[in-house]
Amino acid sequence: MATRTYFTPALFEFLTELQRHNTREWFGKNRDRYEEAVRDPMLRFIADLGPRLRRISPHVTADARPVGGAMFRIHRDIRFSRDKSPYKTHAGAHFTHERAGRDAHAPGFYLHLEPGRSRGGGGLWHPDGPSLGKIRSRIVARPAEWDAVRRRISVEGEALKRVPAGYDAVHPHAEDLKLKDYYVMEAFSDREVCGRDVMERFVAVCGTTSPLMRFLTAALELPW
Repeated sequence: MATRTYFTPALFEFLTELQRHNTREWFGKNRDRYEEAVRDPMLRFIADLGPRLRRISPHVTADARPVGGAMFRIHRDIRFSRDKSPYKTHAGAHFTHERAGRDAHAPGFYLHLEPGRSRGGGGLWHPDGPSLGKIRSRIVARPAEWDAVRRRISVEGEALKRVPAGYDAVHPHAEDLKLKDYYVMEAFSDREVCGRDVMERFVAVCGTTSPLMRFLTAALELPW
């Protein structure tokens, strides 16, 4: 299968320098570097990823538009943050269900590029209360189906200290009922991100995650 290099060490060099010089003045002087090393390679990756994701599910989107697409903005939302640094020091893209729009809390696949901390995977992060309730209810109602997911992959997420009210504290899946997120993530080294098979690696992770995605979308009454 054909492979292609998308990202180069220049991406990590830019992000490392941005960590040290996180100001509008520095970014303005280095905007061309950002576009050449970070934005444009990510948009090419997203464009080529679309057909590959559709083989996993025709309902997952990979929008390669530079504004309003799958790639997250480099600008931070600092309105309610004590940290007033204007820029994110990583690059990210979220490939969501077609019915979710730009909702970062919807089921989807995710790619995160950061010096020494890159990763990819998928699932559901910080869903709202009603969505979380639907997922927990499906785990209780269809334990065999959830067992099939858990046998294949290790589901991660922030967890409550106790089983939420309304659920059996000694349920066989009590630990999973405590979860507030349901996702799978795999770490990528900087070298792997810059390698010729980064697309294959990410698509493989998405494929591994697909049983979880199928369960989550079914719980939320979305097609898969």
